[in-house]
Amino acid sequence: MPAFRDFVPNQRIRPGLALSPDGGTVAYSGNAGGNFDLWVLSIATGEARRLTELGDRAVQQIAWAPDGKSLVFSADRQGDEQFRLYRIEVDGTNLTEISSGPDCQRILATVPFDAAGRYLAYAVNDRDETVQDLIVRDLADDTERRIVPPPEVAFEPAAVSPDGKWLLAADFRSHTDIALYLIDLEAGGDPICVTAKYGEGAFEPGPWMADSSGFYLLTDLWGEFTAAACYRLDGTLKPVAQHDWDVELIDSSGDTLIWSVNEAGRSTLHASQSGGTIGLPEIPSGVVTSLALTPGGRAAVVLIDAATRPVEIAVLDRDSGFRYLTDGRPPALHVVQPVAPESITYPAADGRQIQGLLYRPYQPGPHPVLLSIHGGPEDQERPRYVFSGLYQHLLDLGIAVFAPNIAGSTGYGTAHQKLIYRDWGGVDLDDLDHAVRYLQAAPDLDTDRMAAMGASYGGFAALSCLSRLPYRWAAGISLCGPTNLVTLARECPPTWKTFVATVLGDPDKDADYLTERSPVTYADAIAAPLLILQGGRDPRVPRAESGQLVDRLRRRGVPVAYEVFEDEGHGFSQRKNELRAYEEAAEFLARHLLLTN
Repeated sequence: MPAFRDFVPNQRIRPGLALSPDGGTVAYSGNAGGNFDLWVLSIATGEARRLTELGDRAVQQIAWAPDGKSLVFSADRQGDEQFRLYRIEVDGTNLTEISSGPDCQRILATVPFDAAGRYLAYAVNDRDETVQDLIVRDLADDTERRIVPPPEVAFEPAAVSPDGKWLLAADFRSHTDIALYLIDLEAGGDPICVTAKYGEGAFEPGPWMADSSGFYLLTDLWGEFTAAACYRLDGTLKPVAQHDWDVELIDSSGDTLIWSVNEAGRSTLHASQSGGTIGLPEIPSGVVTSLALTPGGRAAVVLIDAATRPVEIAVLDRDSGFRYLTDGRPPALHVVQPVAPESITYPAADGRQIQGLLYRPYQPGPHPVLLSIHGGPEDQERPRYVFSGLYQHLLDLGIAVFAPNIAGSTGYGTAHQKLIYRDWGGVDLDDLDHAVRYLQAAPDLDTDRMAAMGASYGGFAALSCLSRLPYRWAAGISLCGPTNLVTLARECPPTWKTFVATVLGDPDKDADYLTERSPVTYADAIAAPLLILQGGRDPRVPRAESGQLVDRLRRRGVPVAYEVFEDEGHGFSQRKNELRAYEEAAEFLARHLLLTN
């Protein structure tokens, strides 16, 4: 029987592909060499080259210079999210840092260059750690122009217009409250909010039109689900694509537009040319996490992930069809048939229906079951190759996996997403209670052998299950999971204060509610063995979050396996740590779920 590492992909690729100006090369951040370095891949041949070997730094955002001869990228050290900016030639030479000042958060615009490649746009919180200013740096003479946002606005730069006149930026307050601003790079003046007249809502920036007369965006202005729209500089806003599901990615080239739709978790691609629908070849069932049109719009490069195949770079050509450019399949997938999940729904409170993914082993049951809870909380469990193949390894061992999209999940409308706002450990925990009831009624599942697991928010939810739901849990796993919501809110990154107050709560005004919903408050009710993994440099969930719970449990004699990865932040940027962590999780679950009762 294959071991866990036989299910681990050859590499993990971060979302955010960058396509060269001539459309012949794609740049990405991948960890095939051990860390997340900058790689480039030929679309014609599939040949990949690593451009950097940064050691303890991990590449995040990437953009090509307009002449295609160099790239800029951001990178942080050991997951601290204090990003610095670098430039490198396409042949891997002349690596230079182009950011100045102290360590801080730096966010590149998606399209950060003007057409000539002289000016670079990004956000930085060096002046005030709670405020993200916009910087337009002149790379020729190393000077910069700083654009200070209006009070209580947190800028995230999006794209410089093709004519170089405008910088599009977003003001992110929460995932359902995003406003768009235009900054006149030629005339100067104050940033202009172009979505203010529509009130509160989500307006996510997309690409500029080729003639700079407007830009595309995603918005929930017209209903529960996100639509694609076009905003023109004359002030008009019109939809260009509306579906009964969320439109989530969009790109354009000339008069060609392509977008992806999240249909119950699976991505479907759609395209138009000069306003008329055009057909596209079929893509494998999975999730498209990055999407970029080649010049002329006849092909698109995508990053696609599936439950039965790890994330890959692929090209979708209107003439020749779909073709993978990478092959990250691990050894086990060549000898074991991977399991695709079944999409199910179960009833919850107030007449709501919760969608989830149920993975059943091929062996006859009844099977022990892992309740796996996604992070966010504004995220979605989708058919992806998650946790470096952990699901497929557990299925091969005979352990079922159930991953529900409880209140707060994206993909099911704004109302479902907002249910969790300032109600962590409330409606979401009730949905998880109903999930267990659904599992108990399944004849092929053994809920006397049941574990809960999650990362980040999912770790909080898993700990809430173990401490507050009245079931016999066999085990639990928390990866970087918050245990005390008061300290979580108080210690969040400075630029997240407004977001955290909106989605979670204010640590001072809401201390009683946050304490009442914190797993550490119910530590004495936890009896199941626990595995807790934590990044020592985590800027979102400080290590004290896990340490305080571990101390409480160990004093009571509860078995706790606890490991702090001193050189990691919120998650894993180093392959060696990622593999060790998930291998520990696999062994822990097998040990506690496969025992005969």
